[in-house]
Amino acid sequence: MADATQDLTHTHTQKIVQFQEVTGTEDVAEARSQLENHAWDLEAAVQDHLALRESPPITPKTTTTQNTRSGPNSNTWQNLIITFSSLSSIFLLVCRIVFPYPRRLTDPLGDVLAFISEFEGEYGTQHPAFFQGSYSQALTHAKAELKFLLVYLHCHDHQHSPLFCRSTLSDFSLMEYINSNMVFWGCSVTSPEGYRVSQALRENSYPFLALVVLRDNRMTVVGRLEGPTPPAALVQRLQAIVRENEAHLVVARAERQEREMTAALRLQQDEDYQMSLRADQEKERRKQQEREEAERKVEEERKIEEERQREEDNIKRLKVEWQERIPQEPEEGAEGVIHISVKLPQGTRLERRFLDTDSLDALYYYIFCHPDAPDRFQVTTNFPRRVVPCEPTTTTTTPTPPTPTFQEYRLPPRSMLFVSDLDA
Repeated sequence: MADATQDLTHTHTQKIVQFQEVTGTEDVAEARSQLENHAWDLEAAVQDHLALRESPPITPKTTTTQNTRSGPNSNTWQNLIITFSSLSSIFLLVCRIVFPYPRRLTDPLGDVLAFISEFEGEYGTQHPAFFQGSYSQALTHAKAELKFLLVYLHCHDHQHSPLFCRSTLSDFSLMEYINSNMVFWGCSVTSPEGYRVSQALRENSYPFLALVVLRDNRMTVVGRLEGPTPPAALVQRLQAIVRENEAHLVVARAERQEREMTAALRLQQDEDYQMSLRADQEKERRKQQEREEAERKVEEERKIEEERQREEDNIKRLKVEWQERIPQEPEEGAEGVIHISVKLPQGTRLERRFLDTDSLDALYYYIFCHPDAPDRFQVTTNFPRRVVPCEPTTTTTTPTPPTPTFQEYRLPPRSMLFVSDLDA
């Protein structure tokens, strides 16, 4: 074993040991050969080895007599094969549970981009535009765009590949047709991504092209082109396959258009509904605002009316109370008598005698308690025009000096005064 594993890494050596334990192979060289043939993929090597072991032997053709004589031995051999196959499958299942094999990490996009770079480096940039994405992404893109997907699997070692890449794929007519009608995807079968697609498409020869299209809502291979083909013939074959399967895309486009129209109609209906709903809400909001405004005005008018009524009641009360504050009118010719004439706003003329020692409050009380006097007023002289400070200090909210007497204010013994309505 030392000679067979001396140039191997520790990981490869472990895989050889695991391969021997699972398969029962004692020959280290055979185990290494099997693993190398499967790129050191332990699971694939074990499955392939067991499949070889489980394959029934080829029985040579014999006569009927010989078959009759060998019948029991043949049945026994078949029973042994079935038993061994069952035991091997169970043993492999247990080993896969106990010894999970690591899977190789792949980079599908990296494989595709590397192929495109190598292709253009060797054959130039005159070729149909490669889709720069993984195979799954190419399928998704073609399905979304409702286009045919043309798959090219490249085998660098095949004898027909160089000529096909240099002459056929670089043909202008072919390039124009492919770029206008389909998505073009390619990859090398030596890369993990290309090998995976190769296993799915099962090509038999190279150059290999497969045409994939959406059919019954599934991406389906509808054409396979294998082997070297001149550009003109390749275009004709592609056109023929496209014509035969174009109906599937027509149906898919019609269904998609119908779905889009239905979705657009539903969206428009939703927008109309939302617009109508917003209009109704705005109308209801304005109505509510108008109701609130009307209620506010009613409330304000009610408060104003209440305030007016309180003011009116207060004035009526004051007219009664202040009636008692008016001093008794002195006799004509008494000492210190002043004759006052008052003209109300509506033209009523009042005359009254006061003592010059009376406060000007008495003049205000006298005018205020008259039925024709305004509720709020001021008294002025005629010439020069002056406001007579007769309003009692009890009716104002700001501090004011005591109201002067007639004598202190120096009114003439006979005076003509005018009343101005402050609310007019």
